[in-house]
Amino acid sequence: MEIERINENTIKFYVSYHDVEQRGFDREDIWYNRDRSEQLFWEMMDEVNDKENFHADGPLWIQVQAMEKGLEVIVTKAQLSSDGQKLELPTENGKTIDMPVDEKIESMLDEKLNEADNESEDDEADSFENDLEPMQFMIRFHEFEDAIQLSYRFDNTDGFEQSMYHFENAYYLYIQFDDENMSDDEQENILSKILEYGNESELTIHRLQEYGKTIFAEDALNQIKTYFPQ
Repeated sequence: MEIERINENTIKFYVSYHDVEQRGFDREDIWYNRDRSEQLFWEMMDEVNDKENFHADGPLWIQVQAMEKGLEVIVTKAQLSSDGQKLELPTENGKTIDMPVDEKIESMLDEKLNEADNESEDDEADSFENDLEPMQFMIRFHEFEDAIQLSYRFDNTDGFEQSMYHFENAYYLYIQFDDENMSDDEQENILSKILEYGNESELTIHRLQEYGKTIFAEDALNQIKTYFPQ
């Protein structure tokens, strides 16, 4: 992690996605799991404090910039005004910016999660529905032959997407169910059939897309049958 001390009240640091993964997190934790993202943030702030003696006490103004290979985070200490109604943010020229307390950033993910305070109840319901993600799994195979055998267990792959990757001497099949009408039992039956040939993996699709080799970007099981006939 790269750390730059801007001034007494502001620190800037950059963390790569690789560093994030080395800390036991993944990109989905950052964007979709608020508890995990806050855990990551405070772990990084502990490191910042150790190296720069930057104590994160009191209100903080947090700016997060998502970059191609990582995150740039700027943290500024703020002070509560004497009337308790505003946050006073120091600037480089020694002046302060006043900001109503109810507009302060509560989390580094608020913008990503669309949790705007001025949304109506209907808008919040729509946003919640849009944030729901389909069921998805990553399956690891020790041998490609296992994936070939699996492909012949399915005559019809409608209702779930599949893509195949190679990473660190293993093969990975990414499964995403996209049929809203498919029941939980149907999904479980498909998954149990797949798990006869491979094991569920904690690797994320984002890591495989960035660091792995794509074998089949879509319709993987049908393509395997096409290229590897029995």
